[in-house]
Amino acid sequence: MREVAARAGVSVATVSYVVNGHDGRVGAGTRERVLAVVRELGYAPSSSARGLRTQRTERVCLVVGSIGVPTYDELARELHAAADTAGYGVITLVADSATRAAQAHALLRRGIADGALIWAERFLPALDLDSLVRSRLAMTVIDNGVAPDGFDVVRTPERQVCGEALDHLITSGRRRVAFVGHRTGREPDGEAHERYAAYVDALRRHGLARDEALIVSGADDRVSGYRAVEALLRLPDPPDAVFATSDRAAISAIWAVRDSGRNVPGDVAVVGVGNLPEGEIVKPALSTVGQPHLDYSGVVRLLFDRLTSELPPAERELVLSWSFIRRDSA
Repeated sequence: MREVAARAGVSVATVSYVVNGHDGRVGAGTRERVLAVVRELGYAPSSSARGLRTQRTERVCLVVGSIGVPTYDELARELHAAADTAGYGVITLVADSATRAAQAHALLRRGIADGALIWAERFLPALDLDSLVRSRLAMTVIDNGVAPDGFDVVRTPERQVCGEALDHLITSGRRRVAFVGHRTGREPDGEAHERYAAYVDALRRHGLARDEALIVSGADDRVSGYRAVEALLRLPDPPDAVFATSDRAAISAIWAVRDSGRNVPGDVAVVGVGNLPEGEIVKPALSTVGQPHLDYSGVVRLLFDRLTSELPPAERELVLSWSFIRRDSA
């Protein structure tokens, strides 16, 4: 910065005003002269030095349970848009194992960011939220099981609404409803378990026996979903409905049913979870469970409210609106 000031014939303070965007008191000619020297020398302010002075990184962190998930992608878009407006950068950490979640915790404890938006599902315990609160990290956590304690929590009523979709399948005459879940769908934590619990509850409510042959994994990606449903349709007594815990797998289920020579929904009804936009254009249009319109702006706003408040606000809970969106596939 001293070198820029000497070359431009101005004070170091003037260079600081210009490169940090606080140049209202600097004349246009002086500003352009400073910027020309900045470009000539390839100067960039040190974020580390600035962080030492301000005790802020001007970064937020997105912690998610995997990559390539459309709902995470939408959340990331919302977070990036809000960060751009606020002058923050975004770092993404993937907590798809206990080890990686522990590594993410260590980075957050070291002050890699000023705030974090966390949707880590079944690896949330490894993030040790209590210690992150003690480190003064601003946080918004998307989870149905954790209680807000120094951070905000976002909840989704997915077990209830998945139950409504399953009730619809069964009351419309379906008796062999297959469950296509995530690889860890039956573990007692995370949203995947809530969807499995909704399935088991629905069978019990309607007096249907649980057939383990109809409970398979395959919701993690399109190929797995297709192969899982393809195998289900080869059973001696195949399903007459598929409840897939992701829209990706549900769309693949439609393809698998159609490729087997069967009809959706006549032979096999299909319901997914997530309400992805492409569910509206697949043929037949996909019945699904999720937000009527994917919108995470309120979630992101919680985090930036907490980041920008002079005094930390009281803990808040936000419940996202979910519903069963009935279309042609069921």
